[in-house]
Amino acid sequence: MKVEKLAVQGAFVFTPEVFSDHRGLFVSPFQRLSFTAANGGPILPVAQTNHSMSRRGVVRGVHYTSTPPGVAKYVYCAVGEAIDIIVDVRVGSPTFGTWDAVQMNSQEFRAMYFPVGVGHAFVSLADGTVMSYMLTGSYVPEHERVVSAFDPALGLPIPTDLETIISDRDRVGPSLAETAEAGLLPDYQQCQVLEHQLYRVAH
Repeated sequence: MKVEKLAVQGAFVFTPEVFSDHRGLFVSPFQRLSFTAANGGPILPVAQTNHSMSRRGVVRGVHYTSTPPGVAKYVYCAVGEAIDIIVDVRVGSPTFGTWDAVQMNSQEFRAMYFPVGVGHAFVSLADGTVMSYMLTGSYVPEHERVVSAFDPALGLPIPTDLETIISDRDRVGPSLAETAEAGLLPDYQQCQVLEHQLYRVAH
């Protein structure tokens, strides 16, 4: 498995080897040894797995979890194709306001690791696109927050030739600057502490 650092501090992209033959293919999108080597030794303490299915043009995000409690996630595309986007919304982070994007599909099965406190968005490029998530915490609606994926100051790579489909909640999401002014963004140092605690418990 190939591992690369992303522009956002603490984030990685993983590209597994895909074994194909006349029957189809076999792939392991998550591999513990590769993950622990990239992340300095600790295992991923999975508390919940999620799947989302989206039509072409669906834009989800930018979503992040309040810290505390904070959640880290590992995401890959099981079916279809998507642009998966990570946004650093952690105040005080050396890469605050930075984003990175990974082209994901069900041929290469790239996966992305999102550390505690960062934002996540994706753009579905095909009908029936399935995104698969492993999360270190349970989904709690009142802990989930949103920043607009269409914030011009962020300039996320959303294709202009798509007829976008967006939830009502995401449509009215505030800009990153507005969210920061409201004091709703995660604190980088607190995110670091929470992530360390996650992995210490997992050990």
